[in-house]
Amino acid sequence: MLREFRPAIVLLLLMTVLTGLAYPLAVTGAAAILFPHQAGGSLIERDGKVIGSALIGQNFADPKYFHGRPSATTDTDPNDPSKTIPAPYNAANSAGSNLGPTSKALIDRVAGDVDLLKKEDPSAAVPVDLVTTSASGLDPDITPAGALFQVPRVAKARGLSEDAVRRLVADHTDGRVLGIIGEPHVNVLKLNLALDAAAGSK
Repeated sequence: MLREFRPAIVLLLLMTVLTGLAYPLAVTGAAAILFPHQAGGSLIERDGKVIGSALIGQNFADPKYFHGRPSATTDTDPNDPSKTIPAPYNAANSAGSNLGPTSKALIDRVAGDVDLLKKEDPSAAVPVDLVTTSASGLDPDITPAGALFQVPRVAKARGLSEDAVRRLVADHTDGRVLGIIGEPHVNVLKLNLALDAAAGSK
């Protein structure tokens, strides 16, 4: 009987070493050599300090910054561990709201967000990505339309011309991968860093 089990045990051990150890180490090593920035988490530094990742959004609320999409992520309520509280862009708890399109809570929240954004520019249509959350709650990007909608507010708060801020948006708009994959998008953290630099040199 041992003779019959031996090939299965040897194959199990061999495949465990190959697929559970050798292959992951080889892929990790190749990624670190070929794509060190991406393999390290696409981290962004300023003045030698890591301030975020290009892959994870941040909760910008100040009027002088561009804002990302709403985030439905939550965290444990420190006053009651059995409950949760909103914690936008909580990377430790990536999730959507799970509210369906007929949910009154979702409809009311979106309508409220639209009303707030309309106060910024009553004549402009509110881009849908500025009032809807992503499935992960961590989306670092917005559409070019979402960024351009915010230009008047940001320019006024910064004391910059709208044309200068629009140029920053254009400079930080990434196109489709290989010209066909995905949609044009703007990384909010990178755009806000460029905005800080432009305002600092003003």
